[in-house]
Amino acid sequence: MTRRPPSSATAGAVAETTVLEPSGPRTLAQAHRERRDIVSGGVVAETRLIRFVAGPDGAVIPDLARKLPGRGLWVAADRASVDTAACKGLFARAAKKRLAAAPDLATQVETLLTRRLLAGLGLARKAGELLLGFEKVHAAVSAGRAAVVVEALDGADDGRRKILGVFHRSPRPPRLVGLFSSSEMGLALGGEIVIHCAFLAGRGAERWVVDAERLGGFRPLFPESWREEP
Repeated sequence: MTRRPPSSATAGAVAETTVLEPSGPRTLAQAHRERRDIVSGGVVAETRLIRFVAGPDGAVIPDLARKLPGRGLWVAADRASVDTAACKGLFARAAKKRLAAAPDLATQVETLLTRRLLAGLGLARKAGELLLGFEKVHAAVSAGRAAVVVEALDGADDGRRKILGVFHRSPRPPRLVGLFSSSEMGLALGGEIVIHCAFLAGRGAERWVVDAERLGGFRPLFPESWREEP
């Protein structure tokens, strides 16, 4: 069967979801907070970096919440940068002491970011910032109230295509994330199977987007095939 090509408007709406960008910093100080990436040497916004610290045993530890004590060692939030820092001894060089970085450090970061995002879904629901179910998500996207749409990887194509189909008609098209299975989303949201959910626009969505964007450096934020839908 020949797939019907997407309309130019719909394709543009879906393509717009490829980069997640927070709509703004939470405070003036955060708007100007930058750190030096130990791999590139460039000065970069904290939101685009992963902070690491030296553990008591000399191991390099990811600090995603940026709260652990000790000097921060900052690396761009992507797999290639973390692998380079680990393989070339750049953590030890920056800290000026012996440190050991695990060979799978980038995978550790990916796993921790994934858990952090799933936990964030649960917190958002408790705060009343998350909508669940096809009808509520579809309505929120149509009205321009949804900041981020999170679709289950194993959800039915038909429901997802209908939601993506209204992206280009929304006054404020949301971002798209497809990282988790329906069971993973359900477990994070109270044990039920969840296929469609959406963040309402606000600070909660902005904070969640920062972590989603960082995870995007380690794995695709949604399957490539979704770009061709609906």
